[in-house]
Amino acid sequence: MTENLMEDLGIAVLLPCYNEAQTIGDVVHGFRAALPSARIYVYDNNSTDSTALRAALAGATVVRERRQGKGNVVRRMFSDIEADIYIMADGDGTYAASDAAELIRTLITEGADMVVGTRRGVHADAGRQGHAFGNRIFNTLFRSLFGNDFSDIFSGYRAFSRRFAKSFPAVSGGFEIETEMSVHASRLRMPIAELELDYGRRPEGSHSKLSTFKDGAKILWMFAMLMKETRPFLFFSAISGVFMAASLTFMAPVLAAYFHTGLVERMPTWVFSLALMMISFLVFSAGLILDSLARARAEQLRIHYMNQSAGRHIRSVRKADKATRHLAA
Repeated sequence: MTENLMEDLGIAVLLPCYNEAQTIGDVVHGFRAALPSARIYVYDNNSTDSTALRAALAGATVVRERRQGKGNVVRRMFSDIEADIYIMADGDGTYAASDAAELIRTLITEGADMVVGTRRGVHADAGRQGHAFGNRIFNTLFRSLFGNDFSDIFSGYRAFSRRFAKSFPAVSGGFEIETEMSVHASRLRMPIAELELDYGRRPEGSHSKLSTFKDGAKILWMFAMLMKETRPFLFFSAISGVFMAASLTFMAPVLAAYFHTGLVERMPTWVFSLALMMISFLVFSAGLILDSLARARAEQLRIHYMNQSAGRHIRSVRKADKATRHLAA
Protein backbone atom coordinates (compact mmCIF):
# COMPACT_ATOMS: atom_id res chain seq x y z
CA MET A 1 0.00 0.00 0.00
CA THR A 2 1.46 3.36 -0.96
CA GLU A 3 2.11 6.13 1.56
CA ASN A 4 -0.38 8.37 -0.28
CA LEU A 5 -3.16 5.89 0.35
CA MET A 6 -2.22 5.71 4.03
CA GLU A 7 -2.43 9.51 4.34
CA ASP A 8 -6.12 9.35 3.40
CA LEU A 9 -6.87 7.44 6.59
CA GLY A 10 -7.68 8.88 10.00
CA ILE A 11 -5.09 7.16 12.20
CA ALA A 12 -4.97 7.44 15.99
CA VAL A 13 -1.99 6.23 18.01
CA LEU A 14 -3.05 5.24 21.53
CA LEU A 15 -0.44 5.15 24.29
CA PRO A 16 -1.68 4.17 27.76
CA CYS A 17 0.97 5.26 30.29
CA TYR A 18 1.79 4.98 33.96
CA ASN A 19 5.10 6.45 35.14
CA GLU A 20 6.87 6.32 31.77
CA ALA A 21 8.56 9.74 31.93
CA GLN A 22 11.91 8.23 30.93
CA THR A 23 10.68 6.86 27.60
CA ILE A 24 7.41 8.54 26.58
CA GLY A 25 9.01 11.52 24.83
CA ASP A 26 11.05 9.29 22.52
CA VAL A 27 8.02 7.06 21.88
CA VAL A 28 5.86 10.02 20.82
CA HIS A 29 8.63 11.39 18.59
CA GLY A 30 9.04 7.94 17.05
CA PHE A 31 5.36 7.65 16.12
CA ARG A 32 5.29 11.22 14.78
CA ALA A 33 8.16 10.32 12.46
CA ALA A 34 6.68 6.96 11.45
CA LEU A 35 3.10 8.21 10.95
CA PRO A 36 3.23 11.97 10.21
CA SER A 37 -0.52 12.21 9.56
CA ALA A 38 -1.57 10.33 12.71
CA ARG A 39 -2.94 11.87 15.88
CA ILE A 40 -1.08 10.69 18.97
CA TYR A 41 -2.89 10.33 22.29
CA VAL A 42 -1.24 9.66 25.62
CA TYR A 43 -3.65 8.66 28.37
CA ASP A 44 -1.92 9.20 31.69
CA ASN A 45 -3.11 6.77 34.35
CA ASN A 46 -2.29 8.65 37.60
CA SER A 47 1.44 8.86 36.97
CA THR A 48 3.47 10.32 39.83
CA ASP A 49 6.34 11.46 37.57
CA SER A 50 6.47 13.87 34.61
CA THR A 51 4.95 11.48 32.06
CA ALA A 52 2.11 13.83 31.10
CA LEU A 53 4.38 16.87 30.76
CA ARG A 54 6.95 15.11 28.59
CA ALA A 55 4.25 13.63 26.37
CA ALA A 56 2.68 17.06 25.86
CA LEU A 57 6.06 18.64 25.09
CA ALA A 58 6.67 15.91 22.49
CA GLY A 59 3.43 16.90 20.73
CA ALA A 60 0.91 14.32 21.97
CA THR A 61 -2.62 15.01 23.11
CA VAL A 62 -2.62 14.14 26.81
CA VAL A 63 -5.71 12.95 28.68
CA ARG A 64 -5.87 11.80 32.30
CA GLU A 65 -7.77 8.63 33.24
CA ARG A 66 -8.22 8.39 37.01
CA ARG A 67 -9.48 4.79 37.15
CA GLN A 68 -6.33 2.78 37.66
CA GLY A 69 -5.56 -0.05 35.27
CA LYS A 70 -4.78 -0.50 31.59
CA GLY A 71 -8.21 -1.94 30.85
CA ASN A 72 -9.88 1.22 32.17
CA VAL A 73 -7.59 3.35 30.01
CA VAL A 74 -8.26 1.34 26.84
CA ARG A 75 -12.02 1.46 27.43
CA ARG A 76 -11.83 5.25 27.74
CA MET A 77 -9.66 5.56 24.63
CA PHE A 78 -11.98 3.53 22.44
CA SER A 79 -14.94 5.51 23.76
CA ASP A 80 -13.41 8.97 23.30
CA ILE A 81 -11.49 8.78 20.04
CA GLU A 82 -12.87 8.65 16.51
CA ALA A 83 -10.58 7.26 13.82
CA ASP A 84 -10.47 4.87 10.87
CA ILE A 85 -7.56 2.90 12.30
CA TYR A 86 -6.25 2.70 15.85
CA ILE A 87 -2.67 1.77 16.75
CA MET A 88 -2.15 0.77 20.37
CA ALA A 89 1.33 0.50 21.88
CA ASP A 90 3.01 0.86 25.26
CA GLY A 91 4.85 3.95 26.40
CA ASP A 92 7.93 2.07 27.60
CA GLY A 93 9.73 1.99 24.26
CA THR A 94 9.74 -1.80 23.87
CA TYR A 95 7.77 -1.60 20.60
CA ALA A 96 9.35 0.04 17.54
CA ALA A 97 7.26 2.90 16.17
CA SER A 98 8.71 2.19 12.72
CA ASP A 99 6.67 -1.05 12.63
CA ALA A 100 3.35 0.82 12.87
CA ALA A 101 3.09 1.39 9.11
CA GLU A 102 3.47 -2.35 8.51
CA LEU A 103 0.72 -3.08 11.01
CA ILE A 104 -1.57 -0.69 9.13
CA ARG A 105 -0.65 -2.19 5.76
CA THR A 106 -1.44 -5.66 7.08
CA LEU A 107 -4.78 -4.46 8.47
CA ILE A 108 -5.70 -3.02 5.07
CA THR A 109 -4.39 -5.73 2.77
CA GLU A 110 -5.69 -8.62 4.91
CA GLY A 111 -9.07 -6.96 5.41
CA ALA A 112 -8.62 -7.58 9.14
CA ASP A 113 -10.24 -5.94 12.13
CA MET A 114 -7.24 -6.55 14.39
CA VAL A 115 -3.56 -7.13 13.70
CA VAL A 116 -1.38 -8.29 16.59
CA GLY A 117 2.32 -7.54 16.57
CA THR A 118 3.60 -10.79 18.04
CA ARG A 119 6.82 -10.33 19.97
CA ARG A 120 9.88 -12.01 18.50
CA GLY A 121 12.13 -13.19 21.34
CA VAL A 122 9.69 -12.39 24.14
CA HIS A 123 10.20 -15.84 25.67
CA ALA A 124 13.93 -15.19 25.88
CA ASP A 125 13.54 -11.81 27.58
CA ALA A 126 10.22 -10.75 29.03
CA GLY A 127 11.62 -8.65 31.83
CA ARG A 128 11.92 -11.65 34.13
CA GLN A 129 11.99 -15.39 33.60
CA GLY A 130 8.68 -15.64 35.46
CA HIS A 131 7.05 -13.47 32.80
CA ALA A 132 8.48 -15.60 30.01
CA PHE A 133 7.25 -18.80 31.64
CA GLY A 134 3.82 -17.24 32.23
CA ASN A 135 3.62 -16.18 28.58
CA ARG A 136 4.14 -19.75 27.43
CA ILE A 137 1.65 -21.22 29.91
CA PHE A 138 -1.14 -18.71 29.27
CA ASN A 139 -0.77 -18.79 25.49
CA THR A 140 -1.02 -22.58 25.57
CA LEU A 141 -4.05 -22.38 27.86
CA PHE A 142 -5.71 -19.82 25.60
CA ARG A 143 -5.27 -22.00 22.52
CA SER A 144 -6.75 -25.01 24.33
CA LEU A 145 -9.79 -23.07 25.56
CA PHE A 146 -10.55 -20.49 22.87
CA GLY A 147 -8.87 -21.63 19.65
CA ASN A 148 -5.67 -21.21 17.71
CA ASP A 149 -6.22 -17.69 16.34
CA PHE A 150 -3.44 -16.11 18.41
CA SER A 151 0.11 -17.05 19.34
CA ASP A 152 0.85 -14.05 21.61
CA ILE A 153 -2.23 -12.90 23.49
CA PHE A 154 -0.31 -10.48 25.73
CA SER A 155 1.21 -8.33 23.00
CA GLY A 156 0.38 -4.67 23.56
CA TYR A 157 1.21 -3.63 19.99
CA ARG A 158 -1.95 -3.89 17.94
CA ALA A 159 -3.82 -2.24 15.09
CA PHE A 160 -7.62 -2.09 15.11
CA SER A 161 -10.33 -1.13 12.70
CA ARG A 162 -12.98 1.32 13.85
CA ARG A 163 -15.46 -1.55 13.76
CA PHE A 164 -13.46 -3.46 16.38
CA ALA A 165 -12.87 -0.46 18.64
CA LYS A 166 -16.51 0.56 18.76
CA SER A 167 -17.90 -2.96 19.27
CA PHE A 168 -15.44 -4.12 21.94
CA PRO A 169 -17.15 -4.19 25.39
CA ALA A 170 -13.89 -3.92 27.43
CA VAL A 171 -14.95 -5.37 30.78
CA SER A 172 -11.55 -5.93 32.40
CA GLY A 173 -9.77 -3.19 34.30
CA GLY A 174 -6.08 -4.17 34.19
CA PHE A 175 -3.45 -5.94 32.12
CA GLU A 176 -5.99 -8.65 31.29
CA ILE A 177 -7.37 -6.36 28.57
CA GLU A 178 -5.26 -7.96 25.81
CA THR A 179 -6.66 -11.38 26.73
CA GLU A 180 -10.19 -10.02 26.56
CA MET A 181 -9.49 -8.48 23.13
CA SER A 182 -8.25 -11.82 21.83
CA VAL A 183 -11.25 -13.73 23.18
CA HIS A 184 -13.64 -11.13 21.75
CA ALA A 185 -12.12 -11.47 18.28
CA SER A 186 -12.11 -15.28 18.44
CA ARG A 187 -15.65 -15.44 19.74
CA LEU A 188 -17.08 -13.31 16.93
CA ARG A 189 -14.77 -14.93 14.36
CA MET A 190 -13.46 -11.57 13.25
CA PRO A 191 -10.83 -11.46 10.52
CA ILE A 192 -7.51 -11.10 12.36
CA ALA A 193 -3.83 -11.27 11.44
CA GLU A 194 -0.51 -11.55 13.22
CA LEU A 195 2.77 -9.89 12.31
CA GLU A 196 6.00 -10.98 13.99
CA LEU A 197 7.98 -7.97 15.21
CA ASP A 198 11.11 -7.39 17.24
CA TYR A 199 10.55 -6.81 20.95
CA GLY A 200 12.92 -4.35 22.61
CA ARG A 201 14.17 -4.08 26.16
CA ARG A 202 13.38 -1.37 28.62
CA PRO A 203 16.15 1.20 29.10
CA GLU A 204 18.17 1.24 32.31
CA GLY A 205 16.16 2.68 35.17
CA SER A 206 12.78 1.83 33.63
CA HIS A 207 10.87 -0.93 35.37
CA SER A 208 7.98 -3.19 34.38
CA LYS A 209 4.67 -2.60 36.19
CA LEU A 210 3.79 -6.30 35.98
CA SER A 211 3.80 -8.56 39.01
CA THR A 212 4.45 -12.19 38.07
CA PHE A 213 2.09 -13.72 40.63
CA LYS A 214 -0.45 -10.94 41.23
CA ASP A 215 -1.11 -10.19 37.57
CA GLY A 216 -0.83 -13.88 36.70
CA ALA A 217 -3.64 -14.60 39.17
CA LYS A 218 -5.74 -11.79 37.65
CA ILE A 219 -5.24 -13.17 34.16
CA LEU A 220 -6.10 -16.70 35.30
CA TRP A 221 -9.28 -15.34 36.90
CA MET A 222 -10.09 -13.50 33.66
CA PHE A 223 -9.65 -16.78 31.76
CA ALA A 224 -12.19 -18.42 34.06
CA MET A 225 -14.68 -15.54 33.74
CA LEU A 226 -14.35 -15.38 29.96
CA MET A 227 -14.79 -19.12 29.74
CA LYS A 228 -17.92 -18.85 31.90
CA GLU A 229 -19.31 -16.11 29.67
CA THR A 230 -18.33 -17.51 26.27
CA ARG A 231 -18.23 -21.30 26.82
CA PRO A 232 -20.57 -21.94 29.75
CA PHE A 233 -21.31 -25.55 28.78
CA LEU A 234 -17.64 -26.50 29.08
CA PHE A 235 -17.20 -24.40 32.23
CA PHE A 236 -20.17 -25.82 34.12
CA SER A 237 -19.59 -29.33 32.80
CA ALA A 238 -16.17 -29.26 34.47
CA ILE A 239 -17.74 -28.17 37.77
CA SER A 240 -20.45 -30.80 37.37
CA GLY A 241 -17.78 -33.43 36.82
CA VAL A 242 -16.07 -32.47 40.08
CA PHE A 243 -19.31 -32.89 42.05
CA MET A 244 -20.08 -36.17 40.31
CA ALA A 245 -16.61 -37.53 41.06
CA ALA A 246 -17.02 -36.57 44.71
CA SER A 247 -20.46 -38.17 44.81
CA LEU A 248 -19.19 -41.45 43.34
CA THR A 249 -16.26 -41.45 45.78
CA PHE A 250 -18.57 -41.28 48.79
CA MET A 251 -21.14 -43.58 47.19
CA ALA A 252 -18.82 -46.45 46.26
CA PRO A 253 -18.18 -47.93 49.75
CA VAL A 254 -21.87 -47.64 50.66
CA LEU A 255 -22.91 -49.51 47.51
CA ALA A 256 -20.19 -52.12 48.06
CA ALA A 257 -21.50 -52.77 51.58
CA TYR A 258 -25.09 -52.90 50.30
CA PHE A 259 -24.33 -55.50 47.63
CA HIS A 260 -22.43 -57.53 50.23
CA THR A 261 -24.92 -57.35 53.13
CA GLY A 262 -28.14 -56.06 51.58
CA LEU A 263 -28.14 -53.18 54.09
CA VAL A 264 -27.36 -49.47 53.85
CA GLU A 265 -25.05 -49.21 56.83
CA ARG A 266 -23.88 -45.60 56.38
CA MET A 267 -27.08 -43.66 55.74
CA PRO A 268 -25.62 -40.13 56.26
CA THR A 269 -22.85 -40.84 53.73
CA TRP A 270 -25.42 -42.22 51.28
CA VAL A 271 -27.63 -39.13 51.60
CA PHE A 272 -24.63 -36.85 51.23
CA SER A 273 -23.48 -38.65 48.06
CA LEU A 274 -26.98 -38.34 46.57
CA ALA A 275 -27.01 -34.62 47.39
CA LEU A 276 -23.70 -34.21 45.56
CA MET A 277 -25.10 -36.11 42.59
CA MET A 278 -28.16 -33.83 42.52
CA ILE A 279 -25.90 -30.77 42.58
CA SER A 280 -23.92 -32.24 39.71
CA PHE A 281 -27.07 -32.65 37.61
CA LEU A 282 -28.26 -29.13 38.48
CA VAL A 283 -24.93 -27.55 37.51
CA PHE A 284 -24.88 -29.52 34.26
CA SER A 285 -28.43 -28.35 33.45
CA ALA A 286 -27.43 -24.75 34.19
CA GLY A 287 -24.55 -25.13 31.75
CA LEU A 288 -26.92 -26.31 29.01
CA ILE A 289 -29.27 -23.37 29.54
CA LEU A 290 -26.49 -20.77 29.78
CA ASP A 291 -24.86 -22.16 26.64
CA SER A 292 -27.98 -21.32 24.66
CA LEU A 293 -28.03 -17.82 26.18
CA ALA A 294 -24.33 -17.36 25.38
CA ARG A 295 -24.98 -18.26 21.75
CA ALA A 296 -27.81 -15.74 21.57
CA ARG A 297 -25.58 -13.08 23.15
CA ALA A 298 -22.79 -13.83 20.66
CA GLU A 299 -25.28 -13.37 17.82
CA GLN A 300 -26.29 -9.97 19.22
CA LEU A 301 -22.64 -8.93 19.59
CA ARG A 302 -22.01 -10.03 16.01
CA ILE A 303 -24.97 -7.97 14.75
CA HIS A 304 -23.73 -4.93 16.71
CA TYR A 305 -20.25 -5.43 15.28
CA MET A 306 -21.57 -5.70 11.73
CA ASN A 307 -23.59 -2.50 12.18
CA GLN A 308 -20.45 -0.50 12.93
CA SER A 309 -18.92 1.49 10.11
CA ALA A 310 -15.51 0.27 9.01
CA GLY A 311 -14.35 3.91 8.85
CA ARG A 312 -14.90 6.90 6.65
CA HIS A 313 -12.11 6.14 4.20
CA ILE A 314 -10.93 2.62 4.89
CA ARG A 315 -13.20 0.98 2.31
CA SER A 316 -12.03 3.30 -0.47
CA VAL A 317 -8.40 2.82 0.59
CA ARG A 318 -8.80 -0.96 0.48
CA LYS A 319 -10.28 -0.71 -3.01
CA ALA A 320 -7.49 1.59 -4.14
CA ASP A 321 -4.87 -0.72 -2.65
CA LYS A 322 -6.35 -3.73 -4.45
CA ALA A 323 -6.35 -1.80 -7.71
CA THR A 324 -2.73 -0.76 -7.17
CA ARG A 325 -1.62 -4.34 -6.49
CA HIS A 326 -3.62 -5.57 -9.52
CA LEU A 327 -1.88 -3.10 -11.82
CA ALA A 328 1.51 -3.97 -10.36
CA ALA A 329 0.87 -7.65 -11.05
